[in-house]
Amino acid sequence: MILTLELLLVGIALLFLISIVANKFSERLGVPALLIFLIVGMLAGSEGPGGIPFDDPALAQIIGIIALAYILFSGGLDTRWEQIQPVLWPGIALSTLGVVLTSILLGAFAVLVLGFPPLAGFLLGAVVSSTDAAAVFSVLRTARARLQGNLRPFLELESGSNDPMAILLTTGIIGLILIPGSSFFTLIPMFVQQMAVGGLLGYGIGQAIVWLLNRLKLESEGLYPVLTLTMVLLTYGLTATVGGNGFIAVYIAGLVMGNSIVVHKKSLIRFHDGIAWLMQILMFLALGLLVFPSELLPAIVPGLLAAIFLILVARPVAVLITLLPWKMPMNEKALVSWVGLRGAVPIILATYPLVAGVPNAETIFNIVFFIVLVSALVHGTSIPSVARWLGLAAPLEETRRLSREFEVDPDTPSELLELVIPPDAPAVGKQVVDLGLPKGALIILMQKGDERFVPGGSTIIEAGDTLLLLTTDDLAEMVRVRLISGEGPADVSAPEA
Repeated sequence: MILTLELLLVGIALLFLISIVANKFSERLGVPALLIFLIVGMLAGSEGPGGIPFDDPALAQIIGIIALAYILFSGGLDTRWEQIQPVLWPGIALSTLGVVLTSILLGAFAVLVLGFPPLAGFLLGAVVSSTDAAAVFSVLRTARARLQGNLRPFLELESGSNDPMAILLTTGIIGLILIPGSSFFTLIPMFVQQMAVGGLLGYGIGQAIVWLLNRLKLESEGLYPVLTLTMVLLTYGLTATVGGNGFIAVYIAGLVMGNSIVVHKKSLIRFHDGIAWLMQILMFLALGLLVFPSELLPAIVPGLLAAIFLILVARPVAVLITLLPWKMPMNEKALVSWVGLRGAVPIILATYPLVAGVPNAETIFNIVFFIVLVSALVHGTSIPSVARWLGLAAPLEETRRLSREFEVDPDTPSELLELVIPPDAPAVGKQVVDLGLPKGALIILMQKGDERFVPGGSTIIEAGDTLLLLTTDDLAEMVRVRLISGEGPADVSAPEA
């Protein structure tokens, strides 16, 4: 059969369709999406039923970098500053020192136990030293894995900001292998430069995005998503060109925009959430296509040993040492140690030695891929259970089912507040007219089961009802206390305009 453009488009569409449908079943089975996408890519590859020939690490690397930039931007866009502010410094410490310690421990294991040459062993440690933002975001933002307090923003901050250190370690060790006599200490000023330039440009361009969105007054609403798509590429490309880290820049740019008042903010957040899912599917499919299952067989034993050591020793030791200066409860440290999801980033970094022609590059790539598979199976399926066992699972489901359909004018002080009524809330059994809501707070939509309607004064509030209120920022906390008493973890989503 001659491969035509039409057949190519059909094949691409089928791959995406299979991935989307499989992801639906993965949620029911408790299997992370990244594992499904990788398996679909492997089955579609040259050694699978799909038979698609793909053996281009450089192209896979480019796809991965672009996809990760959009995923990180979306992650920053959906993160509230007040959530990460209390965990900013421990998060930064874990994304820098924690990555270095993980790399050293796993590298030493690869040398002493797996028999790798010293530099090759530490290169393996560097490649898998960081947790993966796409994997962490996709797992922690499901209802099954809701966590108490600031644990979710802490883990997302770590995963969104630890890539620069892993990239620096990987490229630095590759340089040491290919350029005899080079010094590892030259990486220190390079790291400082990348973090500083990336942080400053990310913040500056983030402010520029906010200014453009609010001042351009574009004729078509459809151009606003195009503008933000363009700015993500500009942020990454410009930052990397001038010697900064593009990944940290796009994450901070998204964080700035997500915590500012901008026009069409809700629709832009939904748009970039869709783009992030598209990029995840594309990235994992491409990386799955790059893998030859027959070559994974020799990597099973060393990969399994390395994965076990990483999960049970390297990650926990790195977390405990790094977080010593902060008084974090031991059960929270244990959960942070367990949420060490490896995903696309280690596989993307494993393409760097392949592209550079480093000795043992194929072995490193296959072991890294096997580690990612083990991590996805072990971490991705067990985080909700471990969180419950440690007493850190949030009891109520956060929801934005109603507020996602509404927007508030950014030029007004109004705010949308959405919450689910828990069984022990004082509002249960009362009519709307008897709730005693403060002046300036109005219930504009209500959901009972599958029915959505505008409530009247005689509507009775029941446990499990979802309420959408129009209020102001200064009244939001009062409304929470009045309706749900404010006890326990807040089950409230208060999205901005």
